[in-house]
Amino acid sequence: MTAGEDVEPGGSSPLGDGERIFPAELLDRCISCGFCLPACPTYALTKEEKSSPRGRINLMRMLETGELEENDPTLREESSFCLGCRACEPVCPAGVQYGELLEYWRTHQWSGLHKPPVAAVLMGSVGQQELIHRVGALRPHARTSTSASSSTSPASSPQPAASLMLGCFERGLFPGVSRAARRLRPELACPADQGCCGALHAHNGDREGGRELARRLGGQLPGAIVTTAGGCAAHLAAVLGPDRVQEFSAYVSADPGGLPALGEVRVDGRRARVGMQDSCHLRNGLGVWQEPRALIAQVADYVEVPGAATCCGAAGTYSLLRPKDSRRILAPKLDAVEALEPDYVVTVNPGCQRQLQSGLRRRRSKVRVLHLVELLAMAAEGDAEPRSRLRGGVALTLKRLRRTLSPRQLGRPAQNHAEPGGLEGHLDDRPAPTDPGAAGAGAPGPRDD
Repeated sequence: MTAGEDVEPGGSSPLGDGERIFPAELLDRCISCGFCLPACPTYALTKEEKSSPRGRINLMRMLETGELEENDPTLREESSFCLGCRACEPVCPAGVQYGELLEYWRTHQWSGLHKPPVAAVLMGSVGQQELIHRVGALRPHARTSTSASSSTSPASSPQPAASLMLGCFERGLFPGVSRAARRLRPELACPADQGCCGALHAHNGDREGGRELARRLGGQLPGAIVTTAGGCAAHLAAVLGPDRVQEFSAYVSADPGGLPALGEVRVDGRRARVGMQDSCHLRNGLGVWQEPRALIAQVADYVEVPGAATCCGAAGTYSLLRPKDSRRILAPKLDAVEALEPDYVVTVNPGCQRQLQSGLRRRRSKVRVLHLVELLAMAAEGDAEPRSRLRGGVALTLKRLRRTLSPRQLGRPAQNHAEPGGLEGHLDDRPAPTDPGAAGAGAPGPRDD
């Protein structure tokens, strides 16, 4: 099966002749070897088989055959408890496409009134393009005069070679990210009237609706589609094909000469120490994880955060649908960040950025969270700190906030850090049972209801 190709259910099931919930070629691929268990964050929390990818696939099979009723509480709980991070996919020797299976499962399980209300509200919000545009007007993001409809441009007008996709929530929460991306790569067209990519829908029980939105956006944006949101990149690539869609770090790594001259990001007169949190879908779905690390290492001292390859608990809508479980997933990651004491933690996805910012803020940590493009823009422009808006819309720079929480002002001596191995030592980092961010992350405890 090639990227962008739909897999339609076929065969027989209790739904009727020829009707299936899951495509047989996807559901039958699992060989129950268990390699996925150590990579699964929810299995690490509970040590329960039903909360592992293998266990959930067995539940899907029981739903398909009618052995479990659709309203079975275990089916409903596990379809929700799963993060959808796809960490099981890179370690699977059989090539199970678990993310696809989860989309089919939630489309069936979360239909109609069974859809979580928060997810339904969010999906309805991003479906209203005018509302998205109004948010963008209040929080100015990057934009060009190009229209997101090729039919409105004269046939003689040259079409851009690449377009910058504006994430629905990123344009409201982090409008500076798209502006920084265009300062780094001004050739990117950025139509302000573009719509949603559909990732939110596909991951929350409307698989075909999500794919239709992706196809519509693909028709609106000319040229290659470049995105600063890892989750959007993976979804769009699955529908439109990876040749059409690139995440920003992969895009600039393929043509590094297009970047302006990059200097160093410095803190207190020294080269900044910068860690990273991977985007799950970008790493596990598209295999993009080396590129952002290499870019960070060009402008700062890169330090690997233990468990950086594993989910931070944001997981799209998960942090809103299951906030307690989300915080349990996040807690060991915050512990690892604070133990490492970097100056910055870089993300490549707005959900991860919000999750880490909120978690570190609750702990009153001095570690700052940036998007990769913000860090690179700092290096290109020689800024000591990024341009940013903090919570409440108060126009403060992170420079002022860092001064407030500097070790000297807090009465603590500056720390001397023993640097770990160079970047090359981390380029084959994989989740493992001994990784505090993979297996064993957090302690078993009560879940969200």
